[in-house]
Amino acid sequence: MPHDRPNILLFTTDQHRGDHVSISGHPIVETPFVDAFVNQGAYFPNAYSEIPSTTGARRCLHGGQGSYDCGLIGYAGVEWHERNTLAHVLADNGYHCINVGWRNMHPRRKLYGFHTVICHDLREGVDDYWDWLREQLGPNAHERGHACDANGWLARPWHLEERYHPTVWTTDVTLEQIRKRDPTRPFFVWCSHLRPHSPYDPPQFFWDMYIDRELPEIPVGDWAAKHDIPNPGLEITAWHGCLTPEQDHRGRVGYMGTCTHIDYELGRLLQQLRAMGLLDNTLIVFTSDHGDMMGDHHLHRKTYAYEGSARIPMLIRYPDGLDLPGGVFEQVVGLQDVMPTILEAVGIPVPDSVTGKSMFAAIRGEEWREFFHGEHSPCYSVEEAMQYLTDGREKYIYFPATGEEQFFDLVNDRQELHDLAKAPAHSDRVAGWRQRLIELLGKRGDGFSDGEKLLVRQERWGPVAES
Repeated sequence: MPHDRPNILLFTTDQHRGDHVSISGHPIVETPFVDAFVNQGAYFPNAYSEIPSTTGARRCLHGGQGSYDCGLIGYAGVEWHERNTLAHVLADNGYHCINVGWRNMHPRRKLYGFHTVICHDLREGVDDYWDWLREQLGPNAHERGHACDANGWLARPWHLEERYHPTVWTTDVTLEQIRKRDPTRPFFVWCSHLRPHSPYDPPQFFWDMYIDRELPEIPVGDWAAKHDIPNPGLEITAWHGCLTPEQDHRGRVGYMGTCTHIDYELGRLLQQLRAMGLLDNTLIVFTSDHGDMMGDHHLHRKTYAYEGSARIPMLIRYPDGLDLPGGVFEQVVGLQDVMPTILEAVGIPVPDSVTGKSMFAAIRGEEWREFFHGEHSPCYSVEEAMQYLTDGREKYIYFPATGEEQFFDLVNDRQELHDLAKAPAHSDRVAGWRQRLIELLGKRGDGFSDGEKLLVRQERWGPVAES
């Protein structure tokens, strides 16, 4: 039975910096396949994560909700009881819903509206990739047989043949599931890659693309000296500290290599969809849950409001028949906007639980949000827990544990080298952003604002939203 609604491919990565797609202007990294979306779709250079770590960000993505509204304000492996997930809504409206790859949703096998879930979820008994790898290579085969940690800064080429890499496996299984789909229904496929999340271990070809290149200087702000902890002696999973130049170089080479590897796998997927006659009738969204500091300002990993951690790639490729302008759109968007965008594209009403907005409204030039809010509860350090606001041109950060503020001019200082929070020339701008945050958090009543001022929280607070 034919269907007239477009198919949907949600193609996500984990820990993918917004500046590590070449269309962003990065001078080194190559991502030709996703860059080409701008020719038949839209690129949003000012896309951010509401909660820049995996579990909360994925709730925002799959519920169309901002931080707090999704039930989390940080990282927590707890069950989610949202009925109107993207997959639930699409399944209720006739879509065949398939999820392949990295999830980090809890419990890890919970369907959350998908008909089929095939996991790469880093736990014995729930990781289908690990099971497959051992079937192929024997009981001692392991994804991290190269000794690089899943949250560390070590980097090296992948230790097995390229065809055994989880990025390749995720694409292979996604294509297999599309071939085995119900042909009488449109499909919704979430193809979810774990990389470029550490370990930074691209296949040799992609490592070689960058290892001999001269890389851009790592940005270190005039405010970042407190994070300059020397190495040797630094834990490989450290969240802050200064690496050696050689360690920094290898880490960034590995990270860039995994970004390009994923892009090539996206290209392979697009080519196969075209061969199956499906590409022209498929809406594709490419995004990530958060970024990776990669040593910027002597910081590693994620959970920060800074560009390396909070800014994400966001590109859309239109299906045929979707009459919208294409190109680059400067409005500030987030993960909560993906669900309403997809639902508008396929003509399904958006549930009342959704707080995001369809990015098509921004593309059409309609009224858009003035600013974007994100946050993270204490993770590596209570002092680094933050609240932030941005409109893509300026950014205001508040640290509830200390009462400190930061303010950056992103137009002239996208690398956030100069903290202007105490600069007299910017005092009015800082006060204006502070007032916005006071009003936003004051409505929540969870101890960050009393409606008149921002509050300092002496006690450590948890990642689950306080109602």
